[in-house]
Amino acid sequence: MKSIEELMAIRAKAQQAVTLRKEDGSVRVVVGMATCGIAAGARPVLLKFVEEVQKRGLNNVMVTQSGCLGICALEPMVQVFTPDQEKVTYCKVTPDMVARIVTEHIVNNKPVEEYTYGAYIKE
Repeated sequence: MKSIEELMAIRAKAQQAVTLRKEDGSVRVVVGMATCGIAAGARPVLLKFVEEVQKRGLNNVMVTQSGCLGICALEPMVQVFTPDQEKVTYCKVTPDMVARIVTEHIVNNKPVEEYTYGAYIKE
């Protein structure tokens, strides 16, 4: 660091990253990050959600992680909690699926049915 401006820029960037994880959002995205989820590829999914939320400036969305979501064979799993709706559980999520989940479910309030747990139990 060579100036106070550079320090302030570092501080602003760090605060923006922290804002993505605090609990004041009305939508909560939870990625299962237990051993089973991580082994199945949950870390890139979590990072992609954080990237998409940040890229779109969705200040009402909190991206977080949890332990095991209960069905290891369907990992990586993601749960989306929105106000006044039941939680939606997505299964076998890949980073390529994240943009569609954010666009259709989080922004437009329409869950992507073919990615949900309900679609897997019908098979």
